[in-house]
Amino acid sequence: MRRFLIALLLMSAGLACCGPLQSSAIKVDDRTYKIEGPGVPGGAEAPNRRLALRICPGGYRVLESTRSKEGCADGCDASISTNWVIRCL
Repeated sequence: MRRFLIALLLMSAGLACCGPLQSSAIKVDDRTYKIEGPGVPGGAEAPNRRLALRICPGGYRVLESTRSKEGCADGCDASISTNWVIRCL
């Protein structure tokens, strides 16, 4: 029973630190949106792509893409966030 409780505690702590990676969108114009991606090690664009497909089911075009590095300055693994400005087709 004690091993089960320790394993449960470790799993819940692991899930708490690894939350879902989701992007957020702000409407700029009639068909233009700014998508701010989460900080992801390696700078993956999948969260932005999923949100863009949800906002623009008919397709989209990336007008501007910027990447910024966030994290510590002493050489540890930093996450890279990718921001997009898209226009729905």
